[in-house]
Amino acid sequence: MGGQAYAQAVSTLLPEPGDESADEVRIRVERAVGLLAGRARCRLAEAHRHLVRMAAEQHCDLAEMAGRVIRLLDTAQELTDPSLPEIITSLPRAEAGGRRFTPWLTTVQGVLDALPGMSGYLLPERDDSGRLIDLTWAAASPDAVAPDGRRGAQLLGQPISRHYPQVIGEERWQLYQRVLDTGEPADLGSLLVGDDEFTVRARLLGPGLLMSWQRRDDPFRGRDRLDGMEELGKLGWGEWDLVSGEIYWSPQIYRIYDRDPRLGPLSQDEAQRAAVADDQPLRLAALDAFRRSERVDLITRVRIGGVVKHVRTVADAVRDADGRPLRIFGIVQDVTDQQAGAARLAEVESELDEQRRTFAAEHDLAARLQKIILPIPDEPIELPGLKAAVRYLPATEETMVGGDWYHAAALRDGSVLLAVGDVAGHGTQAATTMAQLRHALRALSVITSDPGVLLGYLNQLTCELAQQTPELAATAVIARFDPASGELVWAQAGHPPPMLNRGGRTRTLARPPGSMLGVVDGATYPDAVTDFLPDDVLLLYTDGLVEHRGQSLDAGLDTVIATVDEAVRAAPLRPLAELVARLRRANPDDDTCILAARPVCSPSATGPASKVGCMGHLPRGTASG
Repeated sequence: MGGQAYAQAVSTLLPEPGDESADEVRIRVERAVGLLAGRARCRLAEAHRHLVRMAAEQHCDLAEMAGRVIRLLDTAQELTDPSLPEIITSLPRAEAGGRRFTPWLTTVQGVLDALPGMSGYLLPERDDSGRLIDLTWAAASPDAVAPDGRRGAQLLGQPISRHYPQVIGEERWQLYQRVLDTGEPADLGSLLVGDDEFTVRARLLGPGLLMSWQRRDDPFRGRDRLDGMEELGKLGWGEWDLVSGEIYWSPQIYRIYDRDPRLGPLSQDEAQRAAVADDQPLRLAALDAFRRSERVDLITRVRIGGVVKHVRTVADAVRDADGRPLRIFGIVQDVTDQQAGAARLAEVESELDEQRRTFAAEHDLAARLQKIILPIPDEPIELPGLKAAVRYLPATEETMVGGDWYHAAALRDGSVLLAVGDVAGHGTQAATTMAQLRHALRALSVITSDPGVLLGYLNQLTCELAQQTPELAATAVIARFDPASGELVWAQAGHPPPMLNRGGRTRTLARPPGSMLGVVDGATYPDAVTDFLPDDVLLLYTDGLVEHRGQSLDAGLDTVIATVDEAVRAAPLRPLAELVARLRRANPDDDTCILAARPVCSPSATGPASKVGCMGHLPRGTASG
């Protein structure tokens, strides 16, 4: 398949883009195809077909299957019987798993696609007496052209009488009949196509004629283009006349068997010695199919000069009224390279399957662990002077279970501690580290409620964990709210800044310094202070909310800020419910944890402002905490 044809094939099979652009999806598929082809050392078209088949068998779209291939390969670094002639005894084996090969016309067309000049394969139409009455195009090279301007694939299915009605009944037509009846190739003289004069040659191939047209001024006209086609496709054809006993092999079959043409075709004894014994059941099965008047198409192995080759043969027969074969014809092709590539592709597929099972098991374990250590409540979280809502958005990638977490709890002094954190990575390791940090925060809050001091302790813990798990890193933001003073004290460790909506407008809070957890041993985390008033809405979140592939961070922040503004305007008395309902778009590459909070008055509070603050609520069933 040429580069343009391959690109067109890829584009027709791509899924509709979701969060990814069409170019991103196409690049992913092409990258996976390239990795497969490089690992299996096969053609791009073959690797692409294999990728499409795997996607269909595993009921996923092509882009998802491509992602699995990339993750793996980027990290892993790829019948003998005296009644039949030799052309049947060397028939190629059916592919494992019962998959069928494409019909032989597809094989012929594939060879013609790569052949320069005009060539075609035409099937005969005969009357009841066996007289040739027409020929129909069954395969054509890209340069094949008819007088009406039709080219290549446009000719398929067209009768030759449509373009050359004058040929029927002429001497040339009798030559066509003779080639079909005797199997002897023939030079058909010259033919004028448009302003160009061609010499025409015909050869029997199975039930039809393989023909080539060559310009008289072609510098390569001395070379038989049909022989060139045989050599290019490693494909030859043969015929055995059961009436006369004559067997014909084309030149390429002699090349496949590394045999001197002067010796003639292999004898039955020679064929038996060349055949690999383990393939005998396949040859017998092919013989049974042939006796049932079925076309035979399989691959077997032959040992030639100490080298084992895989040989494919497609064979059929002309039979009498009782179904007895009179003439057997077929195509023989050396598919050793394709078989080696198929075997390597099968190895890659097996590795992908094992990887998929491993990922599925890890995903299940991590998901269970996450639910145990990070339960998301179905009801609102009622805290002193504060109401909070939680939403957890898992990544859309099936293997993505991350280390995002939240904490919202009342402290003994009457204040409230809020936190959101994110452990780098995915899977059980990230979930385990997330649990350690979350539980450590709960324990440490008994000792101190200062957000900066708490982050210092969590950083020390993460640095110690990193000694066992290199490159471990995490981020977090911790805030303490004092209902009595309306003051919010917060600190951050490499985490996106909180958003605060006041008066219907949202802004990000000025972030105090603070390195990621586990990066700088002994790091300190200064506190920042801001008022947190009735009708304010505070949003703590992990970076999956604002970071999306193909989108800048500023664009992500602007989108979320606009969403918060819209939610508060739409439902000023219960903005938390509206907010978590609107922030529901999952990031395909990362989990997202959202903690939204607003001050509320105590039951004893009075005054208009306090009453407004007390009226916000979340309905039962909202994904909130």
